[in-house]
Amino acid sequence: MWQQDFERDGYAVIRNVFSPAEVVALAAAFDREKAAALAHGRSFRHGNLYYRVGNDPVLGPVVRLAQWPSYHDAVLGAVRTDPRMLQIIEPLIGPDLKQIINQLHWKTPGSSAAEFAYHQDIRFRRPREAYRDPLAYVQTGLALDPHTRASGAMRVLPGSHRLGEVALNVAGRVGDNAAAEAALTAAGLDPGKLVDLELEPGDLALWGLYLIHGSGRNTTARDRRFYLNGYVAADTCDRGEWAFRGGRPCTLGTPQKVSFEEIFTRPEPHYPEG
Repeated sequence: MWQQDFERDGYAVIRNVFSPAEVVALAAAFDREKAAALAHGRSFRHGNLYYRVGNDPVLGPVVRLAQWPSYHDAVLGAVRTDPRMLQIIEPLIGPDLKQIINQLHWKTPGSSAAEFAYHQDIRFRRPREAYRDPLAYVQTGLALDPHTRASGAMRVLPGSHRLGEVALNVAGRVGDNAAAEAALTAAGLDPGKLVDLELEPGDLALWGLYLIHGSGRNTTARDRRFYLNGYVAADTCDRGEWAFRGGRPCTLGTPQKVSFEEIFTRPEPHYPEG
């Protein structure tokens, strides 16, 4: 059972959660968001909606990710409160769930700006006092394309969730650093135990805040798209958007504070620095 895998290894994979037809519709939504991001030509923010556009020395502007597109895209928004998501998440952290991640990831073929250094997601849970229970969090990732070593699939270190917070010494953004195995060795970890998180379109992966993971470049001829939705037990977290109350889905309204500190003072469209 996947629940046993999650408890033992710190991650789990559930196959064929979304149908081929649903994957096609979601892939089209990804393409719309990518086109919207590229139209700006650089990183853009409007409230919690954020497009991160990098500059590849060969390919030019490359879309790295989009945060909170569900505020305006109904196809993407339906996934975050899909009954299947609740059925999977509720046994782990309950029926009252806030959402702190709603994010699209692209890995553009051949781009050097598409790696993620080995890290734990607890690194991003700031301020710590707003996230009071690191074990009350479940990240989900829905594959829209084949995830293989060649396409830059996640690589995970099974059992690393039992180590607590590990100093992996990533300088700067995780997404601006290569997935270097030397960083694991320096932390006293064995890179030989890494596992490729191989997924087919429609498969859903789950992991927790302490699982060590990263990913390399996409060396195939097509995009590698991954839809992340992260949930937290509502009574343990002061931030996020409600996803389910008492097991009932919640729609998005006025944007709430998630990770953008200036959401209430700078909600207008703008091009952030850096």
